[in-house]
Amino acid sequence: MKLPTCLAGILLLGAHTAFAQQAAAPAAPAQPLGFFVTSSGLGKGADLGGLAGADAHCHKLAAAVGAGNRTWRAYLSTQAARGQPAVNARDRIGKGPWANAKGAIVANNLAHLHGDTVELGQLGSNVHRLTTLTEKGTPIKGVGETPNEHDILTGSRPDGTAYTDAADHTCKNYTSSSEGSVQLGHSDRSNRGATGGNVSWNSTHGSRGCSQENLVSTGGAGYFYCFAAD
Repeated sequence: MKLPTCLAGILLLGAHTAFAQQAAAPAAPAQPLGFFVTSSGLGKGADLGGLAGADAHCHKLAAAVGAGNRTWRAYLSTQAARGQPAVNARDRIGKGPWANAKGAIVANNLAHLHGDTVELGQLGSNVHRLTTLTEKGTPIKGVGETPNEHDILTGSRPDGTAYTDAADHTCKNYTSSSEGSVQLGHSDRSNRGATGGNVSWNSTHGSRGCSQENLVSTGGAGYFYCFAAD
């Protein structure tokens, strides 16, 4: 059936207008950098100068890639010592969401980050081998690569809280490069090729010691996670 000329013109104009509006619609804004693994440590093993030194390193690296306008916090827990209470890593990093250097969301909120809820169709966070990027957008070497640097300092239990026993899990709250040990997570969530079980991004095992050499021999390089708290 042939449409009247005026009706056909109206339909054509409507289709053209809809297409133009769709083409002119602005793209969704890119998610700002809110999460990264440090591309370098401080070179003194687990001695980071305490939380303040670790936070400053996060800010320095973020600023170098144009993200210095945010409040950066190291994902590190400390243990109660010398009259000071413990600090939980999860309480330092804001509420989310957090995106990596490629704009991919690694977690929407604290519950998602620590596996307390199902989001994005999965239980637990989106922190894994492909998303744990440095502030520059480069991946961290993991199992099967040389050198393996997947051990990330956290000093934390899987739920992001501090240890409460008498053992040292933080290399004396990140002030020791000799005595002690620090709890580590695996950035690739893998352990010699195995996945699942106790292979956690934030709490898999302790280090052999606190020196740079100890961290390297365990499977790391003194890196840690940084989150934007605002």
